Amino acid sequence: MPLSDTETIHELSRLHGAAAAKWMRIAAIASILVAAILVFTKAGALLATGSAVILATLIDSILDGGASILNFIAVRHSLQPADDEHRFGHGKAEAVAALGQAAFIGGSAAFLTFESARRMIDPEPVTQSQTGIAVTVFAIVLTIGLVGLQRYVARRTGSLAISADSMHYGSDLLLNIGVIIGLVLSGYYGIAIADPLIALLIAGWIGWSAIRIFRHALDQIMDRELPEEDRETLRDIALSHSEVHAIHDVRSRLSGITPFIQLHVEMDPNLPLHRAHEIADEVEEEVKAAFPGAEVIIHQDPVGFEKDPAFPD
Repeated sequence: MPLSDTETIHELSRLHGAAAAKWMRIAAIASILVAAILVFTKAGALLATGSAVILATLIDSILDGGASILNFIAVRHSLQPADDEHRFGHGKAEAVAALGQAAFIGGSAAFLTFESARRMIDPEPVTQSQTGIAVTVFAIVLTIGLVGLQRYVARRTGSLAISADSMHYGSDLLLNIGVIIGLVLSGYYGIAIADPLIALLIAGWIGWSAIRIFRHALDQIMDRELPEEDRETLRDIALSHSEVHAIHDVRSRLSGITPFIQLHVEMDPNLPLHRAHEIADEVEEEVKAAFPGAEVIIHQDPVGFEKDPAFPD
């Protein structure tokens, strides 16, 4: 899942390189397969029941499938190495895919809201509720397995695309529980309005998921700084070196699964150039140990050259 305010990149035991790429591809392919299976099973259930909540979950699965295909393409592209035209790599393809997912999910929420409102005005009977419930239970079991895989991969790689996919498949679990409640109330107790009413609540939840995905993607596209806890870790690592007196101009961002980190370190102005270079390399290695896969640039300055207002003495 995307990092919360209390989670920091260095606290996660993260995969990177070939291992991260392998698991990201597995999660992306699994997402497409699950979406395809659910679309076919829910389409059959809709034909049998005519339920608004089954329609809701079918629409969601169709859009999940489209978003998952987009995700797979984005993940493949984001994992390509840097080239002459993309010196910082292709990681932001994940954020672009997440924006596309937000659009997919937001569109489904809007359509479902309209359809639910129509059926609240003119309720339609639900038939063969048992079929709908059986299909929904199957969908819940399949989705739980997929979300478990996605969350493992997202936490170990920091992938925004996989996180976004996991977020809306996680919302599907709530959606499917709502489906069962709607089918029971409508099919067994004759409360016809329960079916579109629960579908309307589900539409609201889907819309909220789209907003969350959009916010996380926008943070990455706009080069938002890493969490404050990570910046403090950078400061502690740099200042733990006996020959680093201060740091300033700390900058960071995340592109796909790769953190980019820049900082200036202040050292004794009388140090030989080669020794200053060695110190910077030593600090860089410590930073990379705390932030696996990070791209780190360290500039050397004479002590007292500048103070960083973000880290006052």
